[in-house]
Amino acid sequence: MLLLCFAVVLLIAVLVSSLAHRTILSTAVLFLVAGFVLGPETTGVLDLRPDSPVVSTLAELALFAVLFTDGMRVGWSDLRSAWRLPGRALGWGLPLTLVITALAGHFVVGLDWPAALLIGAILAPTDPVFASALVGNDKVPARLRHLLNVESGVNDGLALPFVMVFLAVAAGADDLHLGELGIELAVGIVIGVAVPWVAIRLERLKFFSASTQYEPLNAVAIGVLVLALAETLHGNLFLAAFAAGITVATFGPAQREAFEHFGELIAESLKLAALLVFGALISMEFLGEISWQGWVFGLIALVVARPAALAVSFLRSGLGAREQVAAMWFGPKGFASVVYGLLVLEAGIPDADEVFHLVALTIVMSIVAHSSTDIVVARSFEHADLTPEPDSGAPR
Repeated sequence: MLLLCFAVVLLIAVLVSSLAHRTILSTAVLFLVAGFVLGPETTGVLDLRPDSPVVSTLAELALFAVLFTDGMRVGWSDLRSAWRLPGRALGWGLPLTLVITALAGHFVVGLDWPAALLIGAILAPTDPVFASALVGNDKVPARLRHLLNVESGVNDGLALPFVMVFLAVAAGADDLHLGELGIELAVGIVIGVAVPWVAIRLERLKFFSASTQYEPLNAVAIGVLVLALAETLHGNLFLAAFAAGITVATFGPAQREAFEHFGELIAESLKLAALLVFGALISMEFLGEISWQGWVFGLIALVVARPAALAVSFLRSGLGAREQVAAMWFGPKGFASVVYGLLVLEAGIPDADEVFHLVALTIVMSIVAHSSTDIVVARSFEHADLTPEPDSGAPR
């Protein structure tokens, strides 16, 4: 039934996709609304619960695929030459967003400090799934697209240790397992770099050669192998995916070019399927269980936390005002936060249900708001003078 529903909604999305590209109509919102209508608490066509294995599996696969394909847009040389702005967003923006969101969770909703810090960590990272709508638009300045792409690709993995630590604190654990977290992140990066490098080197040997028909599958094989090894060796999936994409872009430009269109279709399909499943978890009853303070929290998380954090991060950065405003606004929440929210439910901490409700509400608000404004943001740059200022960190 899930496959049937996805196929029908996908066909509708294809038929209206041209209109969606010209207007604020969003295919992401279409799948979210379809999931809402088909969910167990609405029409009951789809019988899905937060603890259903397909929910977490699809969320992880979608995020992995998008990070892998996004990583292919940049190479190591691009990161070295244009790290200044992403470094500011990650080094200052991420922790400040976490703190501001935690303050809202504590003082507005009334969560205790461990749960408030936990929800701050869950909602601090931005989502490359929805940022890709802006990152892939040529009307947007290259330095802004680079900033959003690198930031959204890296911050999921950087937020994970904070999520795990605050989750352990909220659960009252004595051992925070910091060593294990460090190993998980390191293993993910090693797998993400080593597997593509070896695979690309093997293809260049005189004994091997990929046919034109199979060339796009080279990157598919690399991605699946990275995913399987990261799962088997308990490495961080998200850092492994992004590192693998960057490694392919750096050492295998031919493989990247062959995979580009095919890979984007795979990532888009997984993203839309995950959105349908996530929408099925939301219902009027679910939303009705959230207090007015929870709705205020969601607004603060979207329109206060990130803008305030990036306003501090971009002081004396050389980034133009128009680009700063776009970066402050376009910090969508999505699948990483879904996955982390599901971890909270599985852990069964005292405030698990309330934290998940707040996370889900913020994500829904973000999907609707950001997916409906990416065209507007992109068009605002059409006639703007965006000459990079010195030391702006713009890729050249």
